[in-house]
Amino acid sequence: MAAAEWWFYHIEHTSLDAAIAPLIEKCLDRKWRVVVVGHDDTLERLNKTLWSFREDSFLPHGRARTDADKHPVLLSTEAVATNGAKVALLLDGSDVADASFERVMVVFDGGDETARAKARQQYKAATDGGAARYFQQERGGAWKEFKRAETSAPPQD
Repeated sequence: MAAAEWWFYHIEHTSLDAAIAPLIEKCLDRKWRVVVVGHDDTLERLNKTLWSFREDSFLPHGRARTDADKHPVLLSTEAVATNGAKVALLLDGSDVADASFERVMVVFDGGDETARAKARQQYKAATDGGAARYFQQERGGAWKEFKRAETSAPPQD
């Protein structure tokens, strides 16, 4: 099995919740199942956001404690693909040990030094073991990819 692709999303101009919902929506558009990993308080807040992300719809999701296999997006405190997810979206400095994921998306707030330090460690490990992509949020909320030939840490501000 090939190593997972690691994609890093550095939030600077919106809330974590506002940045995550469109990323999840893109995953669902591609028919990818996702497990979102974070702390309970973050997941509870995100649960509310996903219900009201758009006025005309919501992003289908559920918590790991209820029928996990039925949810295309699973909110969990552990990076376990009980819903058949091929994508792990990591928040709050979470990590993943499960080799079954095809893509790992690390989303971190640039103002959270702990999460940012963890993302740097993960970025170094990902680039040492293969390829990683790094996206930084622009003022309007769009993502701009930064490409660096050889680096051991995400680009600095």
